[in-house]
Amino acid sequence: MDKVTIARSHRLDGIGEYYFSRKLREISEIEAATGRQIIRLAMGSPDLPPHQSVIDRLAKEAQRPDVHKYMSYQGEPILRKAFADWYKRYYNVDVDYKSEVLPLLGSKEGLMHICMTFVNQGDKVLVPNPGYPTYSAAVRLSGGVMVPYSLNKQTGFLPDFDAIERAGLDGVKIMFVNYPNMPTGQVPTMELFEKIVAFGAKHNILIVHDNPYSFVRNPKPMSLLQVDGAMEVAMELNSLSKGHSMAGWRVGAIFAKKEWIDSILCFKSNMDSGMFYPVQAAAAQALSLGDDWFKSLNDIYYAREKQGYALLDALGCTYRPNQAGLFIWGELPADYEGDSFAFSDEVMDKCDVFVTPGAIFGTEGKRYVRITLCCPAELLEKATNRIKERLGK
Repeated sequence: MDKVTIARSHRLDGIGEYYFSRKLREISEIEAATGRQIIRLAMGSPDLPPHQSVIDRLAKEAQRPDVHKYMSYQGEPILRKAFADWYKRYYNVDVDYKSEVLPLLGSKEGLMHICMTFVNQGDKVLVPNPGYPTYSAAVRLSGGVMVPYSLNKQTGFLPDFDAIERAGLDGVKIMFVNYPNMPTGQVPTMELFEKIVAFGAKHNILIVHDNPYSFVRNPKPMSLLQVDGAMEVAMELNSLSKGHSMAGWRVGAIFAKKEWIDSILCFKSNMDSGMFYPVQAAAAQALSLGDDWFKSLNDIYYAREKQGYALLDALGCTYRPNQAGLFIWGELPADYEGDSFAFSDEVMDKCDVFVTPGAIFGTEGKRYVRITLCCPAELLEKATNRIKERLGK
C-alpha cells in the first residue's frame, strides 16, 4: 500500500516547538541517561494550590447531574458577572458582564483568538522584545508580521514611543503590551497606561494589554482600562492562573467593548464549546476572595524572592529590586562573554541547575536569565548552595 505523504502548513514556517516543551524533555532525557538530578527553575506554573473553598465548590458542583452538557459559548452569567464585579472591586473599572466580558480557556487562548479575529495577511503587530513568545507565535500563525519594540535598561523596560514612531507605523494594526511585565518584572504606572492609550488613539492601533500578573508581588494592582476612554482603544486579557494559583484550570477572560467581544466570539465559538460549569462556578468563587487571599499568597512569594536574590548573587548576576510577577529577571555578569543560552547551559552542566535563558523572549534578553519563584524556598536554597559549592563561590 502506498504511503500518504503530506507536508505541514506553511503557517508553521518559522515557528518551532515551544522552548520549554523541548528543553524540559531534553533535561528529562539527560537525567534518565546519567542519573543526574537537575533542579528546574524554569516555568511559571504555580506550585501552590487554589483556596480550599474553590476546590470545594468545584467538587460540589460536579455532583450535579445537569452540568455535564455543553455550556454557553460566551460563558455562564455566574462567571461573567464575577469577573465584572472583580474588576469593579479591585480596579474600579465598570464593565457590562452581559456584553463586555468573554471568559476564555486561559488567556493564552485569547491571544490567538484576537489575532485570528483582527489580523489579516500582512498586517503588522507591535510585539515587546523581550516578551511572551506566544505573542509572536499568534501573530505569525494568523498571517501577520511581527514588529518588535525594545524594552531594556535604557528605556526603563518601558516602550519608547518616539523610537516606535520613528521606525514607522505603516500597516500596524495591533500593539501588545504587558504590565506587570514578563519577563522583566517591570511594574506599570498610571502615566504609562495613559501614554499607551494615547498612542493607540493617535495612530488608530488596537492596544491589547495582557494583565495576568497584577496581583503577584505587586502592591498596587492596575488595569489599563482605568484610563479614561481606554475601552475605545484597548482590550485587556486577565487570568486566574497566576494570582489565584489555577493555571491548570484554564480560566481567563477578555474585557472589551461589545463590538470587539462579538467579533472575537464569532471566531471563538467555532473553536470550542464552552467551559465546564463546575469550573466556572469555582472560578467565580475564586474571584470573590478578599485581600487576605492575596496577602497569604504574596507572603510566600516574597519569602521565595529573597532566596531567589541569593541565588542570582551566587551566579554573579545583578538584578533590579521591586520586580513583580512570578519571576526574577537577572542580568549576566559584566565580564561574562557569552550570551544567555551559553550561560544557562554552563550553569546546568556545572551545577545541575536550569535557569531560563532570557534570549528565548527576544534579542533584548540575550544578556539576562530568568528564574521562577514557582517552587519552595527550600528548593531555591538547595540550588543556591549547589551553585556555591560547584562554582567555588
